[in-house]
Amino acid sequence: MLDRPAGKVTEPALRSTYVLLLYLPCGSRIRVGRRGFMMFEEGIYLYVGSGGLSPLRRIARHIRKRKRKFWHIDFLTVRSTVIGAFVLESNISLECTIAGALGRAFKTVSGFGASDCKCDSHLFFAGPNAKEV
Repeated sequence: MLDRPAGKVTEPALRSTYVLLLYLPCGSRIRVGRRGFMMFEEGIYLYVGSGGLSPLRRIARHIRKRKRKFWHIDFLTVRSTVIGAFVLESNISLECTIAGALGRAFKTVSGFGASDCKCDSHLFFAGPNAKEV
């Protein structure tokens, strides 16, 4: 924890949002926590998440194959390969704004990763190969 001089005004810490690019090598029926089994097509997926103050730590967790499955995305990342990530920092949360934009451009995986907001989804199917991303 950083010590700050008493009475000194500091800028608010920036919040981060990330977009994870995943490749699922074959169509799969995957159990996604309490949602039960879902079908996923082979191809490229984009997932929007909140990285808080340490987005690289969150992304590194997604890359690991051995982990406690807590979020919806954990069930997909253990079966897919993370092929890239984008991180955006802002003084406001951009997670739902980005998810909304991606939902207009790509096929939505309804209800995935959006249990704590009003978005339809935070996971999007971009297609069977990277040329479509």
